[in-house]
Amino acid sequence: MQKIPFSEDEMKILGKYVAPTESWFAPPNIYNTPITVAENLRAAINHEDYLWMPQLTDICNVQSRINPDHVARAEIQDLGPKQPLEEKGGPDLFGVEWVFVPTAGGSMENPENPHLLNDANEWKEKLVWPDIDSFDWEGMAKLNAPFRTETRLIGCTFQNGLFERLISFMGFEGAVMALIDEDQQDAVHELFDKLADMYIHFIDKYREAIGVHEVMFHDDWGSQRAPFFSVDTCIEMIVPAMRKIADWCHEHDIVFQLHSCGKNELLVPAMIEAHVDLWWGQNMNDKDMLYEKYGDKIMLGMDVPMLPMDADQETIDKTAKEFVAKYTKYPAMAAAFMAPPGLMEAIYRESRIALCGKA
Repeated sequence: MQKIPFSEDEMKILGKYVAPTESWFAPPNIYNTPITVAENLRAAINHEDYLWMPQLTDICNVQSRINPDHVARAEIQDLGPKQPLEEKGGPDLFGVEWVFVPTAGGSMENPENPHLLNDANEWKEKLVWPDIDSFDWEGMAKLNAPFRTETRLIGCTFQNGLFERLISFMGFEGAVMALIDEDQQDAVHELFDKLADMYIHFIDKYREAIGVHEVMFHDDWGSQRAPFFSVDTCIEMIVPAMRKIADWCHEHDIVFQLHSCGKNELLVPAMIEAHVDLWWGQNMNDKDMLYEKYGDKIMLGMDVPMLPMDADQETIDKTAKEFVAKYTKYPAMAAAFMAPPGLMEAIYRESRIALCGKA
């Protein structure tokens, strides 16, 4: 890609991107960038020449109400109406009942209900698989049609990944035991492989409906202090099915992002083995160490320093310049849920100059 020098004309605001009804972010501005944010992000993920440091809002993940998981987990983010409180919770894709907890702002499996599986070997006889083709994809496509016009990456989200899905079937203790119990491991492999096929089919339907070019795959692997399992167990039990999904995505020009909460720095080799493109880990991880050790193999989301919302321009510019200098050795994503006005624009400007010079 041609290294186009930065011009201040790029900071001209052309409009705003489409935002889901219940998005965590206000609709981001569209700037006069020399290439689209989607083109730039793809180049960075592929470790090709890119023009600026990608930012978290370069991706818009749709959590459509067409997927019962999003309804049950109270995580709908599409272009439909807000989810009423009384409709939060309920059955997920496999009929597991979830209960919305207002104080937590999310849902948990109903603790009063028995688990679907007591042993992983029971899955073939006990699980009822969803008929994804019967969902109202035409209605979903019509509702979310404006996303097709976006110049950033539009993605689909899966709240319950492989391990999280196993937890929903068996409870946490049952799920972690199934990963290491020799009598259950073959059944877990078969189950995960069939789940991978289901997710691939789901992604393909999303691709037809709204043209997604990214997948956000949720699968929490750790607590605040350590992973739930060893990297060897992860590579043996989870990686093959996850890699199957990621490889299909790559064959269809789709970016595969893993959302995995917890102190999972020891599991980054498994993420790389699974062909994950992007991971924005929580800040209890030693992200500077991970960036130096693995930044040439996986894109990491790096947290923008927290500043007061009323920070002055001099502080903002200094922070942005230092952040860019630190994280342009390898491509990285600038990630921030809260930033003072002008900080992310300063990161764009500083990274453009650092990577391409100034006109």
